[in-house]
Amino acid sequence: MSSSPASPQPTNSTLSRGSYAESTRISEILRKESLGGFVLLGATILAIVFSNTPARDLYFGVRDFELGFNVPFFHHLMMTVSQWAADGLLVVFFFLTGLELKKEFVIGDLRDPGRAIVPIAAAFGGAALPAIIYFAINASQPEAVHGWAIPAATDIAFAVAVITAVGSYIPAALRTFLLTLAVVDDLIAIFIIAIFYTNSFKPWYLIAAIIPILLYIWFAYKKEKLFHEKPWTAWAILLPLGLITWALFLESGIHATISGVVLGFCVPVKYTEQARKADAWAGLAEVLEHRLRPLSTLICVPIFAFFSAGVYIGGWNGLSTALTDSVALGIMFGLVFGKTIGITLTTWLVTRLRNANLDPDIKWVDVISMAVTAGIGFTVSLLVAELSFETGSHHTENAKVGILVGSVTAAVVGGFLLSLRNKHYKNVELRESLDENADGVPDVFSDDSGRR
Repeated sequence: MSSSPASPQPTNSTLSRGSYAESTRISEILRKESLGGFVLLGATILAIVFSNTPARDLYFGVRDFELGFNVPFFHHLMMTVSQWAADGLLVVFFFLTGLELKKEFVIGDLRDPGRAIVPIAAAFGGAALPAIIYFAINASQPEAVHGWAIPAATDIAFAVAVITAVGSYIPAALRTFLLTLAVVDDLIAIFIIAIFYTNSFKPWYLIAAIIPILLYIWFAYKKEKLFHEKPWTAWAILLPLGLITWALFLESGIHATISGVVLGFCVPVKYTEQARKADAWAGLAEVLEHRLRPLSTLICVPIFAFFSAGVYIGGWNGLSTALTDSVALGIMFGLVFGKTIGITLTTWLVTRLRNANLDPDIKWVDVISMAVTAGIGFTVSLLVAELSFETGSHHTENAKVGILVGSVTAAVVGGFLLSLRNKHYKNVELRESLDENADGVPDVFSDDSGRR
């Protein structure tokens, strides 16, 4: 079987192939997130089953059971099980989100502004248009309109699971595009939560949080050698500081998950492909991600989903009532149409403004397929739904139905389109261009000068 040369790349191309080191790193993240996506799906199915069978009283009883601690000056440590999942366990997910964002901009290919602008702009477009659609549908209802940010986020684990299931031949640049878009998307949602969904702000607690954060930074940067030689010291020092920071954020009125993002940005990022080849210590960021990602994807996020996705539908009549509610309609239209149009249109505008073309290996139908798949909004959407409405509001339950139906629709349509594109790339035998050099690096990751 002969090997065909890699397609020539234009001087100014969008969604072009990244470096080999970046491709390897992204592939590893996708592999881990894909497993988490399937576990998350199982937890969601269980939640829907338990909340719509005779076991629902037990399910809702456990979900609403209160437990916690009475600590002086800390008045929010007594919460329901579902609140502990949302305000506590989900912090691990947002910590990894902050850490991944920092890695992207410090050692990833996105440290190049020219490469970063496309997924960043697409993320903003993919967050803005769904919010606008939701607002337009619910503008006449003051209470319902408060949920405008629900369809803004993309669920990384579910989206990656879809790509893993049907897109084994999809180009790496598209996978990187979707992953980066989803991470930036989450960051946008985090800022929205911090600014628009903060109640009874207490600045003194936030000011007090500066002390453990500064100590966290000092230990993270100055004691990396200690953490390498004695790994348990990272848990003994950084974990308590992180817990104190989390508790202070919780009391301040800013959603506690924001503390995870802040601490993620405080971890030093030094890992390079040269360190991997030399079998050197990867650095604190790489070690923390390696240890915490399984905890996040296999335990923390699925538990949150289990206690958040459960909604009593009440048969076909209840389902039809929920789906005709303006809140559910705004979410479904936002996720399915808003995400697709917003991401695709923004990507097109950026390429036109930069006088660029798509990489020759990628077509616009690929971008559309990824944009549809990005309409899978789940983890952060459920979190925002619970923050948007008063406790016990029927809008919360209808919002969850809208999130589930909209996400499933995006997954099915996106998966179908990706499967068609996957067949195309398989038929043209894209892998023929991946002949390895003597150093084990595929030719497509080298230019004429041998750069990788």
